Parts: sequence; structure tokens; C-alpha cells
Amino acid sequence: MKKKYGQEPKAKKRLLTTTRIIMLGFLLGALLGSFLLCMPVSLKEGVCLEYIDALFVSVSSICVTGLSTVNIGETFSLFGQVVLLLLIQTGGLGVVTFTTILLMAFHRRITLADRMLIQNAYNLDTMAGLVRLTINILKLTACIELAGAFFYSFVFVPEYGPVGLWYAVFHAVSAFCNAGIDLLGGNSFCAYRDNVLINFTTMSLIIAGGLGFPVFWEIGRILGMKIKRKSGCRKMSFHARLVIRVTAILIVTGTLLTLLFEYNNPATLGLLELPEKCMAALFQSVTLRTAGFATIDQAGFGSASSLLYLVFMFIGGSPAGTAGGVKTVTVTLLAASVISNLQGKKEVAVMNRKITDTIIRRCVAIIVFSFSVLGILTVLLLALQPYDFLDTAYEMTSAIATVGLSRGMTGNLGIAGKLIITLTMYLGRIGPISLALAFNSSKGTASVSYAEGKVIIG
Repeated sequence: MKKKYGQEPKAKKRLLTTTRIIMLGFLLGALLGSFLLCMPVSLKEGVCLEYIDALFVSVSSICVTGLSTVNIGETFSLFGQVVLLLLIQTGGLGVVTFTTILLMAFHRRITLADRMLIQNAYNLDTMAGLVRLTINILKLTACIELAGAFFYSFVFVPEYGPVGLWYAVFHAVSAFCNAGIDLLGGNSFCAYRDNVLINFTTMSLIIAGGLGFPVFWEIGRILGMKIKRKSGCRKMSFHARLVIRVTAILIVTGTLLTLLFEYNNPATLGLLELPEKCMAALFQSVTLRTAGFATIDQAGFGSASSLLYLVFMFIGGSPAGTAGGVKTVTVTLLAASVISNLQGKKEVAVMNRKITDTIIRRCVAIIVFSFSVLGILTVLLLALQPYDFLDTAYEMTSAIATVGLSRGMTGNLGIAGKLIITLTMYLGRIGPISLALAFNSSKGTASVSYAEGKVIIG
């Protein structure tokens, strides 16, 4: 059949879009991990593990959440712990980055489709230097995690002997990937609440992973240029400056409010000396935005603090990193839009930069969709397994934001509860909005203009 003059050929419909590949990558990784964790070689002698628990832990690991229905250190052998470490590292780097690394390792050509996949995974504006960016991310990750393991070893090796080296490596990877999974008996870092080295090493790793790879690499590049006294552009991008500023504000705000609400609470900060109070409050502020490690039992925090933490967990870390949540930039831009509307301004501006309406609409979609998914699944969990509302909300927010903090509810979940939390962690990692876009069929992009509708609001 001949094509008519001026008629454009129909584009072939892509079955595997970026979001679908990311979804399938995490799903296949979680299923493979669950089968490996069920194997006898992955378990300590005399330990039995049901498949639902293996699936829960596998999803929690690859989604870098940290919630667990079993005691990790007492359940899994060295082989099982290695499987967990690989799942955490894969989830932290992202399936797209990990796949690209494998292609390069086997000397496979990185195609245009692969480059587009990397670009979409990191929300970049250009495809220039994407493969180099992936290599830099790998090098940066290795350097940071090795540095973290080095500092951890000063505590773990004297305490555990040669096994302490493995503990140092495992917890360095878990902290940088914002996973929060530990091998210390189920109480996270509560035993090291007063240990300055453990606290600040962990916080440094969490912040580094939560800033996002492009931002952290930009910081390293500028510092390297200053040290070597090289000429060139040393000015940070608008995105990097925004991420650093918002992250600092959230950390400081969380620390001060924790001190304010929990200063005299004997179950949390009340029995500590002032320096210990400050360090514990700072650690809580850093970890609750997606890391999952804890130096204080979360069940001890009062209602005011816990409600505040729900907001911080939902916000999460920054884009294109190991953290979860709706992201700091998303919330900041939406808040700027609200303020602009209240002031009657026609444009949204942040740090003297105009933010387009398209980006604002995306921010609204991400937050509304994420909050809707959280609300629906929370109601479902409460309907099937009625627990305390605050504990349930804490657990579900922690799951969808891939935080990993819990008020003690995880170990008491039934089968239905485990399945709901597992689904929530999965949706939280790949992003509810990505899930919606993945199944949205391609439609025409022709611009259609409609008549204006007059409505009354407020």
C-alpha cells in the first residue's frame, strides 16, 4: 500500500517503556532474591523461613526500605547476608544503572535506547556523557562505601573480631543506600547511641546517598577543581544549590523540633546528657527521611513527634539518589507555588529562578498520587488487620517512603499485612506516578484547546 503524499508513517508502539523496564527490573530482582533467601544455604542452621517472609525481606532490601519481619542477623547465614547486600546495592544504584554496568562489563554496546533509559532514570536534561556519568556513579559509590567501612571497622572489629570487617562493609553499603538493614540483632544502632564515630559515620553516609548522585558528584567536582586550582566553572547548578539548601533546612528543623518535643521524655531523650540529646536528635532527623537506622526506639516517641515524623518521612530525600519519598525538590516547588498563589503572583519563582507550569503540575501529580496510594493502602491494612492507628500510619508511611523505621508493628504482621506492606514498599520505590505512567497507553500529542470553564473555588 502506497503512502499518500504528506502522510507521516505511524510510529511503532514501544511495549517496554522506561518506567516499565524499571518496574520489571525491581520485580524480577525481588523475586530472584526471595528464592535465593529461601534456600537452606542462605539460612543459619536450624532456622526455617516461610516464603512470604523471604519475599518481604527481599522487597525491603531491593527497595532499600529496611523493614523486616525476621531478625536479619539471627536468620541468615553469610551467603544469605551477601544476597541481601547485593539486593541493597542493586536497589541503591537503581536497576537501570546496575544493568548499564553489566553491559559495560561484558563489552556490550550502549545503544541510544540505553542512553535514553539512563537519562530518564536520573531525570537529566541531556544525553551527553551519560555512560561516563554511570561510571562516575559506580566509582563514587565504591569510594564512599569503602570510606564508611573504614570508619565502622574501628568499632566493629574490636567488638566482633574478623567478622567485624564484614559488619563494617555491610552497614556502610546499607547506610549509603539508605536501606537501614542491620546485622546487630534487630535493635539497629540503639546500642551505639552514645558512640560518636558510629553516629557521624552513619549520618554522613545517609546524607551522601540522600543528596542524589548528580549533586554529590557536582560537589566533588568543584572541590577537586579548587584543590587542584584548576580554572573552569566552579558555580553549582540551580538544582544542586536547591537540594543542599532544602536538605540543610530539613535536618536542622527536624533536630530542633525533636529536642523541643522529646527533651524531657524518659523513653527517648529525657535521661540523656545535653550533648547526647543533641546527637540523638540530629541522628533521628537525618535517618527518618529514608535511612531506617535508629538509635532510639521509635515506639517511645510522643504523638506530636510521631506525627511530625510522618511528614518528614513522606518528604524523603532528593531526586536521582538512593533515598525515597516524594523528594525534597517536589515538596519545595509545590510550597513555592502555594505561596505564589497566596501572594497573587502569576509566576512561581524559587531562588530567583522561574519554575514552569509543567514542572509544578508534575509536583502536584506526584504528591497527590503518592498520598492517595498511601491513604488507600493504609485503610485496607486497618480494615484487614486493625492495629493502633498511629503505629499503622507510621509503618505505612515508612514503607511507601522506603524509610524502614517502625514502632514495633512489623514483626506482628499477619499474611495480609505482610502482603500489603510488601506492595507498599514496591510502589514506594518505583514511584506511584511511574506505575501510573507505565500502563498508560501512548496517545497522540496533538495540542487540543478547550473552551474556558468558569468555576468557583474556595
